[in-house]
Amino acid sequence: MGKEFRGTIADHPDFDAGSDAEALYNAMKGFGSDKEAILDLIASRSNAQRQEIRAAYKSQFGQDLIDDLKYELTGKFERLIVGLMRPPAYHDAKEIKDAIKDSGAGTDEKCLIEILASRTNEQMQNLVAAYKDAYGRDLEEDVIGDTSGHFKKMLVVLLQGTREEDDVVSEDLVEQDAQDLYDAGEAQWGTDEAKFIMLLGNRSVTHLQLVFDEYQKIAEKSIEDSIKSELSGDFETLMLAVVQCIRSKPMFYARRLYKSMKGLGTADNTLIRIMVCRSEIDMLDIRECFRLRYEKSLYNMIQDDTSGDYKRTLLKLCGGDDDIAGEFFPEAAQIAYKMWEISAMTKVQLRGTVRPYQNFDPAGDAQALRKAMKGFGTDEDTIIDIVAHRSNAQRQEIRQTFKSLLGRDLMADLKSELSKNLERLILGLMMTPAEFDAKMMKKAMEGAGTDEHALIEILVTRSNQEIQEMCSAYQDAYKISLEDALASDTSGHFKRILISLAQGAREEDPADMARALEDAQELADACNADSGDMEDKFMSILCTRSFPHLRKVFQEFVRCSNKDIEQIIKKEMSGDVKNAMFAIVRSVKNQPSYFADRLYKAMKGLGTDNRALIRIMVSRSEIDLFNIRKEFKETHDASLHEFIQVETFVGDTSGDFRKTLLILCGGED
Repeated sequence: MGKEFRGTIADHPDFDAGSDAEALYNAMKGFGSDKEAILDLIASRSNAQRQEIRAAYKSQFGQDLIDDLKYELTGKFERLIVGLMRPPAYHDAKEIKDAIKDSGAGTDEKCLIEILASRTNEQMQNLVAAYKDAYGRDLEEDVIGDTSGHFKKMLVVLLQGTREEDDVVSEDLVEQDAQDLYDAGEAQWGTDEAKFIMLLGNRSVTHLQLVFDEYQKIAEKSIEDSIKSELSGDFETLMLAVVQCIRSKPMFYARRLYKSMKGLGTADNTLIRIMVCRSEIDMLDIRECFRLRYEKSLYNMIQDDTSGDYKRTLLKLCGGDDDIAGEFFPEAAQIAYKMWEISAMTKVQLRGTVRPYQNFDPAGDAQALRKAMKGFGTDEDTIIDIVAHRSNAQRQEIRQTFKSLLGRDLMADLKSELSKNLERLILGLMMTPAEFDAKMMKKAMEGAGTDEHALIEILVTRSNQEIQEMCSAYQDAYKISLEDALASDTSGHFKRILISLAQGAREEDPADMARALEDAQELADACNADSGDMEDKFMSILCTRSFPHLRKVFQEFVRCSNKDIEQIIKKEMSGDVKNAMFAIVRSVKNQPSYFADRLYKAMKGLGTDNRALIRIMVSRSEIDLFNIRKEFKETHDASLHEFIQVETFVGDTSGDFRKTLLILCGGED
């Protein structure tokens, strides 16, 4: 039995190549062109039918259809329509040729990686032949001439199109291959890249999926995490792409599509290439994976990020909207289950970006800070250099020494000398973590409106000890308990969720498999209950169980319901309750990724949310800001460093606020 068709574009019924050719000729005849007629026709025919139309057009009118389309259309719309008209292998060949620039403009490595990491043996062999036919050149020679090192070697291996077929699984080699990969990287000083190239470039997809599962058991981390720590540059990016394609091509493409529309501008070449090449293969699965991984459907994202006839054509290729959560397609259910399984098994090593200063001298720092604030004007550079390069424990020593040595309150002096966002950032760094969290909670409840997102972010992501210390600091500073403050400022189920989290009494045990199955079934049953009962049940489990336990619960929830917990929350809940539950799930799955998303939202849109930016950069700089940076780059295809440079420019006339944030960021990725 053949594999079920998962594309969005199929053969058009009652197809007539001659009449379609005539319709296209008429749409381009005379002054101007009927773009709507062109896109409606081309986007509703399969590629094989388009080739028949092209042949009919030439025989009827003596002209090349692609040449006429290029003449009549412009910009992104032209690139998209012409891309649809090329046979798949020739479209790939054109993309590769454009990626290997002859003009000295540089190589588009991301395009090379995307195509060569994701094509089947047959597609690869067709691509090599099409490249030779179209350009009279040998693709392998061009790739060798344009790349270098291990990156070049892996591309050449992939270009052979000789990967073992999917039904080839050497069961006796699975454990050995996993051990060989571990020995080639994590287990030794330096990396044996040749072993990675040989195994990842030649073994079958099914075999490697089993190898990756075995590797996770040996290394206690995913193969992706090992590649990130052992390899670098374009070679790292290529090997990650190969692994992602082996795990799930639809998820790989969903990530590429998301990155093409997020970050600084739209990468239209990537967007066009994927929508063209996957529309007849697995676009339904890509849509489902997109919905699983991100907070909106692919359809909605295209709608928000593009315009005009270009947008209308992309939406036809997309084929429909998935924003309403439904049951998973089989592949997406397996991916969702596997994602939670990897999350549960992976031991993440958290890294901050600010460490204790080596030659620390609290008296010298106190004197230097006093000198920077004494007399006419303020030496902001000295203040930034000292405060941003010391750990929080060292800053507390400086505070004490400043008072005992000089008889002055350092916080008061800094407040009088600095202003605006720089003042808020430097004072935040000088507070203890508990004082800072208490201050941020107070600020979130002050004034006309409540910043519910800040309340959620702090209470969801802090440990029991951090929450208890924050509650004490809040009581000391504001003479009211945090619980009473929350009770007076919020209401309903949202208030109950926050008060539950503010107890700092979340269980801290490892996962209990039997109990996880019970909890998962209770959550699945609750999805059919009244909304109030459902929220009660979700709160009783999500606000109290340990994070390791919840990872197992959410994994088993997929099996119990054939749905993903994030999509259920998005569909069945609303407002602040939805946001709080969603934040818990995101933090359980991958807390650095949750913070990366919060940072992205703080800097995109109309103006920067500087309070959120300061809160996260200060509170995470000694805990996991390095991990957050990596997740930011992975998700948005632009570095956190780059975003801070661009997005904090407005209103920061001196650049001191930006400079301090960049020191905390700790480097460019």
